[in-house]
Amino acid sequence: MPHIILLGTLDSKLNEFLYLHSQLLSLSATTSTPLKITTIDCGRTPTHHPAITITQSQLISQYSPPNPPDITSLDRGSLIRYMITLATPCVRELISKGDVHGILSAGGSGGTSLVSAVMRAAAPIGLPKLIVSTVALGDTGPIVGETDITLMYSVVDIAGMNSMLRDVLGNAAGAMLGMSSVYEARLASFVGKGTEEEKVRVGITMFGVTTPCVDHIREYLTEKYDVEIYVFHATGHGGKAMERLISEGRLDAVLDITTTEICDHLVGGNMSAGPTRLEAALKRGIPNVISLGATDMVNFGALSSVPPQFKDRKLLEHNPTVTLMRTTPEECRQIGEFIVSKIKTFAADPAKVEVWLPRGGVSMIAKPGQIFEDADADLILVETVRKGLKGSGVRVMEDIRDINDSGFAVEIAESLMSIVRKK
Repeated sequence: MPHIILLGTLDSKLNEFLYLHSQLLSLSATTSTPLKITTIDCGRTPTHHPAITITQSQLISQYSPPNPPDITSLDRGSLIRYMITLATPCVRELISKGDVHGILSAGGSGGTSLVSAVMRAAAPIGLPKLIVSTVALGDTGPIVGETDITLMYSVVDIAGMNSMLRDVLGNAAGAMLGMSSVYEARLASFVGKGTEEEKVRVGITMFGVTTPCVDHIREYLTEKYDVEIYVFHATGHGGKAMERLISEGRLDAVLDITTTEICDHLVGGNMSAGPTRLEAALKRGIPNVISLGATDMVNFGALSSVPPQFKDRKLLEHNPTVTLMRTTPEECRQIGEFIVSKIKTFAADPAKVEVWLPRGGVSMIAKPGQIFEDADADLILVETVRKGLKGSGVRVMEDIRDINDSGFAVEIAESLMSIVRKK
């Protein structure tokens, strides 16, 4: 029996959620699919209806800290933040019981901000999460984050029922019933599966300028070992997604070939994965091989979007929407210090960590003769890492080849698997 959570601000969207509720039940009857629905109200004003399972008052009484604020006096932003702190543990608790198979919501900008934050924090990747939203266009990165939230554009505002909105909400209900049913069946198929049947799950970070390396690694590992490869595009959200999966125990080993997101975090590019990059694998103590892929560059949008202070730097218009900026020797020193600091601070088992330094170039455009060649900057990065990790128990490998050399790719892949075998 799929169990679907309906989560939203029912003081302003009650009729729309009742329609979603009725559509789910109708589809359940039509398809002979037994269904459980838990409806949670996280609006400002208490709303009462038999279809509401967990009322706003219950959220406050069960999940609020001592001396809760008077929510009627909170401004809109403060109210959303407060309701997130209540709804998140509620949804997390329901999921922890093991029988939630999907979360469905609908709302405008405020409601979308609220429920998406709850979904990101409380629900694991893989569990279906769908929001019908008025802001499901444009920059949806802050809504989706590193998760697999699905957004459906509402076309019209979610402010009163009409035939168009009924079509959209009906489609959303059908999509959620289908996704939750498939998710429940997939979970059921895993029951009783022995660990001896599971493959080693390896996460690899990739960028366009390190793609040849990752392709070599992926082909080599899948041909020689019983592994499952997860490739993450190092665009900021990709690094966050990998870190999250590691934290959830969904990856067994990491080949962090492409650490370019560190550059964007330190210098101010638009593909930062945040200040906690590298930490998850180090904290978990899983086999973890780190390299310097694409640390020769910081990423910006279109050429016209490059900040004024960087206009005189070495820039490459990668395509009409992506501009690359070569990192300086000083920035490379900071990147190296970041890597060293993370390893020395968070490595639970230094013996399972290696750092590989490709002296022939950290990307396909940093090799000798290419536009981002800068031997001085690369040397400072290498020396910062090598000297910083001396005596740390972490193996540091310097290699004369460039990162996309097929031999380099095979050796770094084998090195990871040797750690896996020891583990």
